Amino acid sequence: MSSSGSFQDVVSNACSKSLGRQVKLEPSSGGGYSGGGGAQTSAAVDSYTGEKFFIKMAPVSSGGGRMLRAEYLGVKEMANSNTIKVPRPVAYGEGGPMNSAFVVFEYLNFVGGQGSQRELGRQLALMHKCLSPNGQFGFHVDNTIGATPQPNLPWVASWADFWDKYRLGHMLSLTDNAGLSIDEAEKLRIKTRALISHNPPPSLLHGDLWGGNKGFAKTNDGTIVPVIYDPATYYGDRETDLAMTSLFGGFSSDFYQGYEEEFPLPDGYEQRQVVYNLYHM
Repeated sequence: MSSSGSFQDVVSNACSKSLGRQVKLEPSSGGGYSGGGGAQTSAAVDSYTGEKFFIKMAPVSSGGGRMLRAEYLGVKEMANSNTIKVPRPVAYGEGGPMNSAFVVFEYLNFVGGQGSQRELGRQLALMHKCLSPNGQFGFHVDNTIGATPQPNLPWVASWADFWDKYRLGHMLSLTDNAGLSIDEAEKLRIKTRALISHNPPPSLLHGDLWGGNKGFAKTNDGTIVPVIYDPATYYGDRETDLAMTSLFGGFSSDFYQGYEEEFPLPDGYEQRQVVYNLYHM
């Protein structure tokens, strides 16, 4: 729902409503880069409490409302799992003079690579143990991975059907079959379906888990904890998250050891990993 007033006032009002107390935001240092999908980021501080927030914004006219609302819901889904730290989602809304969509998160004190990758792997495994409420694959809303639309609806009972239609098939349609002939593309889809017909449970996924979307943050008591953020959340085969961690680096052997200790991967993962990464490549 859109609101009138300055952008700072609109965001302040949304935070006030969400938190159940008066919030007055003032600009602060931090943020200021162009995030995934073209969203702009900034930081603000509540002049009443000194609490700092991280804000993403994008024009409603270019689809920013759908993109940021889906991100808000995805981060909220992960936060509600109580398994791994994510930036706490505070508010979503639209408005201001430029009619911008925005999402507000808690501001985290990132500390580079000082944390435990083993604990990162263990906590991700705990999140993957959280299954979809209806036993099916998909998510409550369609979302984006980067700037690319990612369909998740309607929910699908079969994982092979979901991946074929909403991931591999969707990407082939966006790329004119990635240079393949119609016959070659069909053979690829048939082979892929055969490889992923292992009936995985519908796990809660980050969905865009490359090295740039994880980090470590210092909490108020000085503890350093793993954090994941900027997701493309849905319920699917947990192996897709693990597969993407292998694409660009940033995850150590300790990460995989921690994951395996908590939730060992089934046989055949190495073959399926290659198939799953086709979606991103």
